[in-house]
Amino acid sequence: MAAEFLVIVESPAKAKTIERYLGNKYKVKASMGHVRDLPRSQMGVNVENSFEPKYITIRGKGPVLKELKTAAKKVKKIYLAADPDREGEAIAWHLAHSLDVDITSDCRVVFNEITKDAIKESFKHPRPINMDLVDAQQARRILDRLVGYNISPLLWKKVKKGLSAGRVQSVAVRLIIDREKEIKAFTPEEYWTIDGEFLKGNDHFSGSYHSLVGHEKTELKSEQDVQAILQQLTDNKFKVISVTKKERRRNPAPPFITSSLQQEAARKLNFRARKTMMLAQQLYEGIELGKEGTVGLITYMRTDSTRISEVAQAEAAGYIKAEYGENFLKDDQRKEKKQTNAQDAHEAIRPTSTLREPGSLKEFLSRDQLRLYKLIWERFLASQMAQAVMDTMSVDLQNGNVLFRATGSKIKFPGFMKLYVEGSDDQIDGPEKMLPDLKEGDEVFKKDIEPKQHFTQPPPRYTEARLVKTLEELGIGRPSTYAPTLDTVQKRGYVALDNKRFIPTELGEIVHEVMVEFFPEIINVEFTARMEKGLDYIEDGKMTWIKLIDAFYQEFETNLKIAEQEMEKIEIADEPAGEDCENCGNPMVFKMGRYGKFMACSNFPDCRNTKPIVKEIGVTCPTCKEGQIIERKSKKKRLFYGCTRYPECEFISWDKPLPRACPKCEGLLVEKKLKKGVQVQCVTCDYKEEPQS
Repeated sequence: MAAEFLVIVESPAKAKTIERYLGNKYKVKASMGHVRDLPRSQMGVNVENSFEPKYITIRGKGPVLKELKTAAKKVKKIYLAADPDREGEAIAWHLAHSLDVDITSDCRVVFNEITKDAIKESFKHPRPINMDLVDAQQARRILDRLVGYNISPLLWKKVKKGLSAGRVQSVAVRLIIDREKEIKAFTPEEYWTIDGEFLKGNDHFSGSYHSLVGHEKTELKSEQDVQAILQQLTDNKFKVISVTKKERRRNPAPPFITSSLQQEAARKLNFRARKTMMLAQQLYEGIELGKEGTVGLITYMRTDSTRISEVAQAEAAGYIKAEYGENFLKDDQRKEKKQTNAQDAHEAIRPTSTLREPGSLKEFLSRDQLRLYKLIWERFLASQMAQAVMDTMSVDLQNGNVLFRATGSKIKFPGFMKLYVEGSDDQIDGPEKMLPDLKEGDEVFKKDIEPKQHFTQPPPRYTEARLVKTLEELGIGRPSTYAPTLDTVQKRGYVALDNKRFIPTELGEIVHEVMVEFFPEIINVEFTARMEKGLDYIEDGKMTWIKLIDAFYQEFETNLKIAEQEMEKIEIADEPAGEDCENCGNPMVFKMGRYGKFMACSNFPDCRNTKPIVKEIGVTCPTCKEGQIIERKSKKKRLFYGCTRYPECEFISWDKPLPRACPKCEGLLVEKKLKKGVQVQCVTCDYKEEPQS
């Protein structure tokens, strides 16, 4: 039987699954993403005519469009079923233009998950193409084209070929550079704590110095402050002067949105943002599950909504009740919810069925697919579970005029924590710490008092997870932009990853300085956030896209003219490398490439010899005081650090030496890797800093 309807989606994987769900009357084909776009060889935006975009068929998409047009002639109706976001709406609009589909007709179908029920329900409610969504996407595309195609050629001419400048990527680089400046300018401040170990009968517990009686919590700035406190302790007996018991409730984290998924996958699975989105795309589009066929396992993964459909909530409630008991349900779930098949266009990221447990998919998923699915499944289910209830206890102990405070807590009811606890960039929840049964008037005995010296820490460099979180908090970019932005700034050579943390490159700093001087609005965080809000206004029908772009372009055009006239050419001169080419004898020089500096023969192109640069870390050798510490690799490719004067100087360290001296003994500080994070410590004395994740 010939198909009566043509459905166009973006990927072949989705097409195969959806066609099986819809039956013989439907033919489902894939557009392979966009079919039209602005031309790569020119601006493609007519700034003299209300910024009219010039769209052309993307190179290589001719055969795809021809196939779609042929299929379109054989059917009664065409449905455009691209993803449920701005970009998906724009793809549908471009397809409608290419296939002569009336955009005011009920031609657009959206679904949040690729499951049989969701697909069939969505086809009961087709709608016209939403031009507000299309215009918001057009505005973003045109804004990025105006910025990129005007500033990039200027950078090629004045700095170096192959450079680019984009709205979101420029702000991301700025954040990384600003953080590096903060770190370099940071001056550690000394502070002390006094920890005590106490006995109540045979029970041990710990507490810390809080304050003098009648004073607020006091900070100890020096060893003299500590000694002044210790001298006020009269004996080994401490009296319990107050006991405070409270019940604390802890809410589960909401289900994942795009940014929180990227952050948590980085923390718990060690996934890069790009990898997380690639795996999520696979889980969304569908996995072959034996007799079940291809099934979409999660809902759409580009979203900033934490809403959950009532159907999904009801299914989760049933599972929780059966597996854990009714007391593990959220309060508002203990009453039966009315079942409904209504589709939410934008939901959180969740499993398409709670009943599809991670363990049941082990044979069908790759290791990494399973790990990500398990993370999404557990996070969603936990979000539908009851609060955790903690019993907390705080005890003040007095000796003379000195107060110590001991705190403890235990889980009274685990609630959602039985299944899942959200990770953290800064600290990890420790084990329960309980106090013995204490009441006012009790006496406890001091077993040990230990003063500890500490130093404040500089702000940490951005990991991918931290940077995504910061961009989201600042209102920069949208769910679909985070992973590509992080990818771009690395590919352009503006930043590099060192121990999974971003550091700016010399090239990145040069481009950033140019942008600060001539295009301050492009790297202005508040300005970029306002532009994102403007795009939201367009999506909501509160502003026209032409008005937004015109307001931006007036100042941008002025700055562009000034930059073309006043920007001086920056010569990134080839530095002599201090050695000769082993192939032709000419001097080797340092050159700047996409991934930073490298060594190349100065006789290029006649000689194409290149080799990696020896990486100095800015630390003078602590042994010979003459050489520089550089990164080296062992025969097994393990990174270690040695002196440039080897073999005359045999200094070696598996831990990374730091350029600052130990504040306690002036010895060498190193960065020691822990299972989670790093810790700065001295190789000479017992000085240690707080671990950083």
